[in-house]
Amino acid sequence: MTHHATLLLLLFLPRSPLTPSPQRPCFLQPIAQQSKGHRFPIAVAVFPIAAVGHPVILKKAFFPFLVTQNPRQLAFLVLRSVQRGAFADVALDKVLHQAKLSSLPDRRLLTELVYGSVRRQRTLDALIDQLAKKPAQQQPADLRAMLHLGLYQLRYLNHVPVSAAVNTTVDLAKQNGFAGLAGFVNGLLRQYVRLMENGQEAGFDGSAQSNGGKREAFACPVDPLDLSRYASAVDRLGILHSYPDWIVNVWLEQLGIEGTEQLCQWLNQPPHIDLRVNTLRASLETVEAAMHAAGVAVSRVPHLPQALRLPIGAGAMQQLPGFAEGWWIVQDSSAQLVGYLVDPQPEDVVVDACAAPGGKTMHIAELMHDRGTVWACDRAASRLSKLKQNADRLGVRSIQLCEGDSRHLPQFVGQCDRVLVDAPCSGLGTLHRHADARWRQTPETVQQLAQLQAELLEQAATWVKPTGRLVYATCTLHPLENEAIVQSFLDRHADWAIDPPSSDSPPFAFATTAGWVKIWSHQHDMDGFFMVRLKKR
Repeated sequence: MTHHATLLLLLFLPRSPLTPSPQRPCFLQPIAQQSKGHRFPIAVAVFPIAAVGHPVILKKAFFPFLVTQNPRQLAFLVLRSVQRGAFADVALDKVLHQAKLSSLPDRRLLTELVYGSVRRQRTLDALIDQLAKKPAQQQPADLRAMLHLGLYQLRYLNHVPVSAAVNTTVDLAKQNGFAGLAGFVNGLLRQYVRLMENGQEAGFDGSAQSNGGKREAFACPVDPLDLSRYASAVDRLGILHSYPDWIVNVWLEQLGIEGTEQLCQWLNQPPHIDLRVNTLRASLETVEAAMHAAGVAVSRVPHLPQALRLPIGAGAMQQLPGFAEGWWIVQDSSAQLVGYLVDPQPEDVVVDACAAPGGKTMHIAELMHDRGTVWACDRAASRLSKLKQNADRLGVRSIQLCEGDSRHLPQFVGQCDRVLVDAPCSGLGTLHRHADARWRQTPETVQQLAQLQAELLEQAATWVKPTGRLVYATCTLHPLENEAIVQSFLDRHADWAIDPPSSDSPPFAFATTAGWVKIWSHQHDMDGFFMVRLKKR
């Protein structure tokens, strides 16, 4: 999913340190060792705004004429819009555009407060439940948003002084219709500070069982969050790391407690930004040298011959060397693996069934040396238009656009050497890139997506020539959308089989014994992904 240009700028500004200090612990590490960041499905009508609570109707982000440049007041306005159903990134982008903050630190603080408060809302609600007589879900929505902002600063932002976090939140209450509860806000936040200073212990009691075995007893010193209030490992992991129980359960079944804990932590960190070098116009060495000459310390990514990882604070994307020349495009390393698994050859006819925003489409064209035809299919003309803009910047000429639902495109039947189904999915492997994604998806939407994915794969299989290849990929880590889809397809089609990646291709380093590729973010340090190549027997 593409980011707005304004938000891209913020992603590359230098980040304030989040290193815990003896005076101000920062609870960012997993409970096991506290020692020292895709695509959505076809739009659904409602989504749950919190881990527990009622769904709300989606609405456009709306803000009156903004006269303030106070980042905390602006963050409150964004959170209020999100609670009413707006997407966090859309609402934030609108406020950034309207407020025209002149201070880059203020813009960064606003972005951090919004995304952090949305991402960590279950943890913050648990603190309200613990510290207030009335639970978070029974608090007025606006007051709850203000408490989230105050607690988020106290818990996660060491560079914000305690007094500033408390006093500015009290001011928010006074300025937004809750002057009568300013004392309550002050008292709750001060209570959190006292608990933090007193060093309350919290952690598993050692009785939790999982696929990974029994967790040994341990404690999290100096954490005001009292996890002993919760009976199960699912609750404790979900509350500490702020995930819905159903997501935690999905990962526990695959990884056990240790792996789930590590994955939860990884997906709460700021996201990496990776580039894929466009080999039609530049070499990896050329781009690397240009970046280093400009003071941008890019690093190579193991197993990915076209990938460079940007350092935090690299600057605005459009200002980096090679952007205007089309030398590179932003694409996470795991997404780059998909093109190599497709393994297109010059003069092939290839269809990317769910192409927008087009990173994989263009990679396929590059791997074909821009010789042949790559059909980019998508339901939305606006998304295809953006794809074409990117293709023009990269100088890719072999891409043809096809607007339509890939479940109903009979013109491709039996015509394709390679077909890619990069299916719409729940995006559980990219939760660090979308602060509110974990709260928008539900087990029910996963079931709906699985049905759509099965239909797309079924139709795409009819497009493949007898000697062709079919690749199915998602950026989720849910087996119902991955392994189960593939196995069900193979059960129905005995004439198809898995075609494992060849030993000389980048995906081989990540292949499983079953023949598919599954990227676990905490193990491979990239977005979570699943991909498999199929062939006719």
